[in-house]
Amino acid sequence: MRQSVIPFLIILTAATGFLALNSAYTVTESQQAVITQFGEPMGNVIQKAGLYWKTPFIQQVNYLDKRILEWDGYPSEIPTKDKKFIWVDVTARWRIAEPLKFLQTMRHEANAQSRLDDIIDGMTRDYITRYEAAEVVRNSNRILEVEVKEEDISAEETFEKIEVGRNAITREILERARKIVSDYGIELVDVRIKRINYIESVQRRVFERMISERKRAAEKLRSEGQAIRMEIEGQKERELKRIYSEAYRKAQELKGKADAEATQIYAQAYSKDPEFYTFLNTLETYREGLKSSRLILTTDSDFLKYLKSIESKKV
Repeated sequence: MRQSVIPFLIILTAATGFLALNSAYTVTESQQAVITQFGEPMGNVIQKAGLYWKTPFIQQVNYLDKRILEWDGYPSEIPTKDKKFIWVDVTARWRIAEPLKFLQTMRHEANAQSRLDDIIDGMTRDYITRYEAAEVVRNSNRILEVEVKEEDISAEETFEKIEVGRNAITREILERARKIVSDYGIELVDVRIKRINYIESVQRRVFERMISERKRAAEKLRSEGQAIRMEIEGQKERELKRIYSEAYRKAQELKGKADAEATQIYAQAYSKDPEFYTFLNTLETYREGLKSSRLILTTDSDFLKYLKSIESKKV
């Protein structure tokens, strides 16, 4: 009888282990789980990682990712409002915000990705066709901050000023698409235009226009810089002249004051003996006057009075 019990115990143990394995399930940090019974959700969404139990065979575990997921669209050719065809490549980030609603509407991520293709691609095409190419390509009017005179710009080279810009357009797409995907339990985190390319027939003209705009802006900046340089140099010249004039005036004042003091000293010295002063001046005049000049004088001239006095003393 004991021998007949052993196989039964083995079968019972195996069945118990199989039931335990079918009843237990784990949820990782990156997962969230929804338990369904015959297709109907049972209980709350399990979002905390750990070991859990379910009714074997009857209940099924549906795992959903709770991380931010990536969506990449296919580059598509879209016409803008000004009839320019551009290639637009859009990317987005999304996550499953309401697992129960997502499970009931999308079932799994592949269906969600396909639905996002339809919504975001369609929304992108709808908004880009509302705006001109410059609005889609550029974010600001930074190149236009340099003022250019109207007479310097030809009709074909008129600067394109944007009012909205690419960032604002992508925000509009995000807000509109976010409202739609919320019906599927999806939260659209962000939408970005990853790449924009002109078609080959338009690309060359656009590049030439961009080069022309930047050349004109650069020329305007150079002109303004030259004007500022000339103004600074003019101020420098005026300042130098003022400094030189003031220095010359001060030097002349010092020279005049020194000459006056020297004259006063000479006058004081010579006033003590006027006859000696006259004698020294006459000798100086002899030295300077007879150095390279030829003079014809009479013997009665006062110019030679000191020489005459020397001769009379010798006699």
